[in-house]
Amino acid sequence: MNRTGWKQLALSIVGALLCRISIMGCYPFVPAYFAAVYLEEGGRWLIAVGMLTGMVAFLPITVIAKYAMALLLIGITVRLSEWVEKRCYAVVAALAAAGGTLSLSVFGGIFDFRNQVTVAAAVCEALFIFGFVLLAARGVHLFLEEKEAVDAVKCARDVYQEQRLLNYAKSFEGLSKTFLSMTRRVDIQPEEMGRIHQEITGRVCSGCDACAICWAPANHTMYGVFSQMIGTMLQNGEADEEARQELAANCRFAGYVEREAMAAFEQARANKAWYNRLLENREVIAQQLDAMAFIMQDCASDAKLLDGEEKRKLSEIRFRAKECGIVAEEAHLYRKNDGHLQAVIKARSKWGNCVPVKELTKVVEGALDLHMKPHKDARAFIGKDAAEIVYEEEPSFHAVHGVARLTKEGAAVSGDNFSFLEKEDGELVLSLSDGMGFGDRACKESELVVDLLERFIEAGFTKDTAIKMLNSSMVIRGEDEQYSTVDISSVNLYTGETSFYKIGASATFIRHKNGDVECLLSTSLPVGVSFEIEIEQAKKQLSDGDFLVMITDGVLEYLHTDRPEETLEEIISDIKTNHPGLLAKKILDRVMVYTGGEVQDDMTVLAAAIWEN
Repeated sequence: MNRTGWKQLALSIVGALLCRISIMGCYPFVPAYFAAVYLEEGGRWLIAVGMLTGMVAFLPITVIAKYAMALLLIGITVRLSEWVEKRCYAVVAALAAAGGTLSLSVFGGIFDFRNQVTVAAAVCEALFIFGFVLLAARGVHLFLEEKEAVDAVKCARDVYQEQRLLNYAKSFEGLSKTFLSMTRRVDIQPEEMGRIHQEITGRVCSGCDACAICWAPANHTMYGVFSQMIGTMLQNGEADEEARQELAANCRFAGYVEREAMAAFEQARANKAWYNRLLENREVIAQQLDAMAFIMQDCASDAKLLDGEEKRKLSEIRFRAKECGIVAEEAHLYRKNDGHLQAVIKARSKWGNCVPVKELTKVVEGALDLHMKPHKDARAFIGKDAAEIVYEEEPSFHAVHGVARLTKEGAAVSGDNFSFLEKEDGELVLSLSDGMGFGDRACKESELVVDLLERFIEAGFTKDTAIKMLNSSMVIRGEDEQYSTVDISSVNLYTGETSFYKIGASATFIRHKNGDVECLLSTSLPVGVSFEIEIEQAKKQLSDGDFLVMITDGVLEYLHTDRPEETLEEIISDIKTNHPGLLAKKILDRVMVYTGGEVQDDMTVLAAAIWEN
């Protein structure tokens, strides 16, 4: 017999012993205890045998019939509820036990005139039974639950795996530092100038009869002439007139020497450019290694498992789920790194029917006393096959967003692209990118930027790392004159704190609930221009009713005012609406008044509002 079987046997023996307890001529523990234990699906026949045995052994013959009929009524009620409703709440079993016993006590006197209980005693017995069932049902459920003992070997294995991840992360960080320690060479170094000097003399002067005279140790003229010529080449890209005349006065092959010097210098400059390019690629690899190290560290410092600390809450989830006709095969609670709770429930329908997930949501919320929401990709119904459903603590705010766009006159598509990404961890990420130029080429460029950003952020990279990896990808891609701006607003829906990241992007505006408008500006270059990227960051605290307005430069550039940002602030402040989509549309309508109805560049306005839940 397994552990659960022994527990069921123990409950049956306790039930038999409880039949000895008499209160005011009544035996309330008989129906009350039976109802509490019978709610559990397993071991029903065992508790029935145990209770009947105890009744026969300890109860007077005159009352056995009464309580036997009460037990029968309880069993029928529970089974009928499970058959019809595909569930049975504890309150139903409590009502059946209390009501059935009360009815038998009041009206059962026709079978036994000598041992009638008073009406007051019968009512008190019924109240006791009702309360006992509600309280004991949870206790019995908790007792019968299989407690998962902590396996020391598994625990040691988990620690070992965590340490391995941390060691890998340190290795990647070390490689990253090694690559980044290779400094970029900006100019041709003195040793390279000496090499150019030797290369020219080896090609030209070695076959000249005057070589020994020109390059004699005591003659410093040619050394000075060569140094002057190479110095002017390094500074201007070619030898200046003074260096040419000086060379011609000291060498009869001056033109040939100058051509060879230019060829050697161009070769050195090309080698320097390729070497710098190699170092830039190493910087890209270093950034990617840093990103991998961050992901590994994040995996190693995973959410804290709370199963051992929150046994009662998990038991409450299973108990309430059982009452709703749902079997919670597994239930786990985690404390995530951000401090919020996550519940993972593996559930199936007890009777094979379809149960709405919202029923399980009510169960989880009631047991944890928190507002919880399932992941957006969770199924809508729970069926006979077990499925895992992940619940997150519901944020304090929810966001509503909208967009308005205009395409440049003569262009088939807009060169602006945007995205709204609401992550499961309560973060809302708004991205806007303006591709260089207009039309299909600019559209594809900004679309690629937005798509890569979403992928990096969804993969778990920080915004800084995602932007740097994106910029590296764009530079390596290397298409001429194809750059894009990046504008990111990241809203923490738990706290309202918002982080802004701008690379060559236009202004962002915050309209507060009181009507004040705040402007955030940017002066950095777009992504794809250089490996050295400047990310402008800012943090602001948003509250209930605040709006975010993000725009592309086409909205500001054609306002034809001395201070376009201030003009747009006034426009946003004057628009009285709490609908983000309508706000974005009205902003564009007002801007078109300033442009005379002409759309000289792609225009995009993103608007988002946060509201307390």
